[in-house]
Amino acid sequence: MADLSQGDVRLLETDIAQRLLHSTIPARLAYVATDGTPRVMSTWYVWNGEELVMATYVNCPSMGITRPAGRLRALRASPDVAITIDTEPQPPDVLLLRGRVSITEVDGMVPEQAQAARRFLGEEGGAGYVAQADHPETRMARIALRPTWVGVLDFRTRAPGIIGA
Repeated sequence: MADLSQGDVRLLETDIAQRLLHSTIPARLAYVATDGTPRVMSTWYVWNGEELVMATYVNCPSMGITRPAGRLRALRASPDVAITIDTEPQPPDVLLLRGRVSITEVDGMVPEQAQAARRFLGEEGGAGYVAQADHPETRMARIALRPTWVGVLDFRTRAPGIIGA
């Protein structure tokens, strides 16, 4: 890992990156809102080996959601994002991702959202979450990031001082 520069997408193959990508630590998604101010949103995700997939509702009457999440309009207008997944104990392990998201709307639940629900809530909680969203009018947005820049910090062999701009 030490021979890979920050920004190299091959850092996704490192032990730290793989552990964080498959953990139950929510990702923090940074983007620019439509008013031009920065936002950070905690989100569930699934790493499929190529994309970090997140999802949000466009419509889900059974959950009381009748309009699309505000971040969808912002992400469509400005799809460049930064994501971090990091541990709480000190020194933390940190995975940093940058790139441009693509958004695809789907009828029903985004399959990766059902996977994420089971991972983050456990089998029983995830099944309950999926059942609650099961409604003929449910529509979701699949938000996918194919990282173009990857950084890994462990504060032992890789520290912030070596991150490029």
